[in-house]
This record gives sequence, structure tokens and C-alpha cells, in this order.
Amino acid sequence: MGDAVSRDSYTPKQRTRYRQLLLDDLESFDRHLQEAEFVDHGTIGLELELNLVGDDMAPAGCNEAVLGELSDEYQTEVGRYNVELNHPPLALAGDGLRQLHEGLDVRLAAVNKAAQKAGAHVAMIGTLPTVTTDYLQSDEWMTPENRYAALSNMVLEARGELVHIDVSRQERYRATFDDIATESTCTSMQLHLQVAPDRFRDAWNASQAIAGVQVALGANSPLFMGHRTWHESRIPVFKQSIDTRTAVLVNQGVRPRVWFGERWITSVFDLFEENVRYFSPLIPESRTAAGKPIMDGNSPALHYLNLHNGTVWRWNRPIYDPSLELSHIRVENRLLPAGPTTADIIADAAFYYGLVKFLGEQTRPVWSRLTFEDARSNFYEGARDGIGATMVWPTLGRIDVSNLVLNHLLDQAHEGLKMLKVDEDLNEKYLSIIEGRAWNRQNGATWQLDVLDKLGNGTKPDTPERQEALAKMLAVYLENQKSGSPVHTWSTDVQ
Repeated sequence: MGDAVSRDSYTPKQRTRYRQLLLDDLESFDRHLQEAEFVDHGTIGLELELNLVGDDMAPAGCNEAVLGELSDEYQTEVGRYNVELNHPPLALAGDGLRQLHEGLDVRLAAVNKAAQKAGAHVAMIGTLPTVTTDYLQSDEWMTPENRYAALSNMVLEARGELVHIDVSRQERYRATFDDIATESTCTSMQLHLQVAPDRFRDAWNASQAIAGVQVALGANSPLFMGHRTWHESRIPVFKQSIDTRTAVLVNQGVRPRVWFGERWITSVFDLFEENVRYFSPLIPESRTAAGKPIMDGNSPALHYLNLHNGTVWRWNRPIYDPSLELSHIRVENRLLPAGPTTADIIADAAFYYGLVKFLGEQTRPVWSRLTFEDARSNFYEGARDGIGATMVWPTLGRIDVSNLVLNHLLDQAHEGLKMLKVDEDLNEKYLSIIEGRAWNRQNGATWQLDVLDKLGNGTKPDTPERQEALAKMLAVYLENQKSGSPVHTWSTDVQ
């Protein structure tokens, strides 16, 4: 869904034609995988979604003005109060983590400068806690582009009913929307890992196996619409926001478009084949209307397959990227929230890349000993309970996630980064942040909840008192964010 589209609705004839061309693309992809040479340099990349807020800490719908000051490395998102930052790919070996950190800081500084010019501030957080139901039920929230209107229209058309959001933990939030407005609250960071096709299976399976640990450690979205909900509320909210299923279809076992998956894979082709088999085209935009070529150099562009893949939101998504020279395949790890700081983001990246490398090289891999159902349960438990979650892990049984990280996975991530030839000082620097987070049991989610308890003790959701406490909490969060200090060092002693 990163490309512009020509319209915001489609006919049955267009859908029928698109389905046939999608099947043709799948066959072309199969041949290309078997016959072609692919890039295998193992580069990394990153995308980061950001929120814009005013002095009152409420969402500021000024992304057009902000992007007018920036290069094409920055893009719109579905919400007018969101922008996306894209860091170009680079090699991980040597000082790649330092380059990624410095590059991210430079690009964030550019966004901050542009936001200030537009009278706004940048909030790097999983879910902006000051967003309200009234704002998302107004006409102000959506970026006015066809691709977003089309996505919203097609989700509602496929669903045939309004979007119902229901998420609870300490407090329960329920509301109904006539579009996909709540999707805009889910701001994430996405880690890219380019691999050779014959290594994709190992990278994707390893990514799925550690998804629960990642989301538990990195949780930073505990306040959805100002309600204390899941520690990483993006997970259920995103799934519900663009769910094309009614309750009846859920009961029938129809798969959701925001999907963890249901099995370990043997090839990247498995995932694209599942996409075509299980999911109807949502945005049946023709290749000619999109202005896309048949070939990109020597590689098939596969417009239909790639566009369809962009409307199946796997938490670890396969990406096929054609180019003028050689195509490449990558894993897009989509489950982590934005923030809290760039140091935390690079630490999460180091932990992910190191652990995927280590687990992918084992002769008896973790996915041969962990059931897929346990991996999925770990993921949702990590999202719900955050750094206090317990997980099932081979040979260890059920274990507290902090203990799992401190006593087992950190050493494995360290070895993986060594195998990737990452400079030892960077290995130590960033994994020590993960160690501190697990040891102190403080991530973005726990910090937000602790500070809200102090600033808004006794307040109830949807009251002026709660909104005032949320705004104060977010203002302190932004000050800490500017310091660059990782979140496990942040004080919860606030006035």
C-alpha cells in the first residue's frame, strides 16, 4: 500500500480480471525463484512511523505541511497526524549499527525541524495516548489520498458492517467506526532483513519464533484512546481496524488479513501462495492504471502479486523487490512499536538481527521444537502483558520473558552478531540496553502506565482529568525522548 492508486472503488469486472492476473504473477514468481539469481548481500533497513502533536499534545493534522519541507525519504501515512521515515539499506557488518543510529538521528532531526516550522512536535510512540474517539470519528483524521480512501472503502465493503473495536486489560474500550480510522493510531517501526531465497525459510521461521519475546520487550502502546489496555495495544487494534470479517466469518474460521500465520514454512513461495489462496484482492488496481512496468530491468515487476501482498498484513511479511539488476527477497519485521528513543530502536534491531542469525544457523532449529501454536500464543501473551509476560520455550517450559532474555537469548543474540561480524563494541553497547530493559523490567509501556498512575491516579477514561494527565505524561515522555537515554533509565518520579 505504499504506492498511489487511481481510484477509491472498483467494479466486479476489475476484480475478476485482477484475480486472473494475480494467479499469472504467482506462476511467474515461482519460475523466477527457481531460475534467477538474487541479491544475497544481507543488507538491513528500517521504516519508522511518527506522530505529530500540537503544544496541547493532541494530534496535529499537518503532515502535508511537514512533508513539504522534506525529501522523498519521508512519506504520508493514513492519518494526517502521521509521517513515515525511511532509512536506506546498509550493511550490518562492522559499524552498520552505528551508521543506522546516526542516520536515524539525522533524519529525525529533519522531521523535527519541519514539524516545528508547521507548529507541531514529533512523538515517536507506538500509540499516541491523547487521540480521542471524537477526533477519529470526525472528518479530520485521514490523509486525503486515493490509496487511503480506497483501502478504507474496500475494507468496509468486504466487511459489510461497521468497524467495531473492543480491547481491554485493566480498562475496556469499545466503539464503532464507519472507516478504518483506528488503524492510524498504530505507529510502528519496521526492520528489514534481506536474505538469499534459500535462506528465507530460516530467517522467517526464526522471526516468528521470537515474535513474542520482541513484542514483550519492546511494548510501548499501553494506552489506547486513553484506556489502560494491552501493553502493546497496536496488535489487537490493528487487527480489528482492518478486519474484513464479520463475527460470523470469524466463527467460521476465515483467516484475518492481519495475520500471524498458521504454520512454519519451507520456502518464501509458501507465503505468497497462501496470500493468493486465502485472501481476495482488496485493491484491484491494474498495472497500467498504476503506471507499473511488466519488467524492472531483468526482473519481473509482479505488480499484482506485490500489491496484493501489501494488503495482507503479516507481522513478519515477505517482500519481493525487483530491480534493474538482480531481484532481492527480504523479511519485513513489522511487530514493534515506534520509540521510545533511537537508542532503544537500534537495540531492538541488534537483538532481532543477532537472534535471527543465531537461531537460523542451528542444526536443530527452534521451530523444530516449538509448536507454531505456542509461537502464536507467545506473541499474543507478549502483546497483552508486555515485559511481565511468560512464554513457552523449548527445553525450558513456561518461563518469565525477562529471565528467558537474560539467561538465554541475550547470549545467543551476542553470538549471532559476532557471526554477522558486527563490531564488538557496538554488540556490547546495544545488547546492554536490552539487558537493562529486561533487568529493570521497564519498557515504554510500563513507564507510561507508572507515570499515568502518579499523574492521574483515580481518573477515569474519557474524562477531562484523564485527558489532562495523559497530556502531562506525553509531555514528559517527549522530554525523555529528546534526551536520547534508553527507556529503562527513565525516572517515573514526576510532578
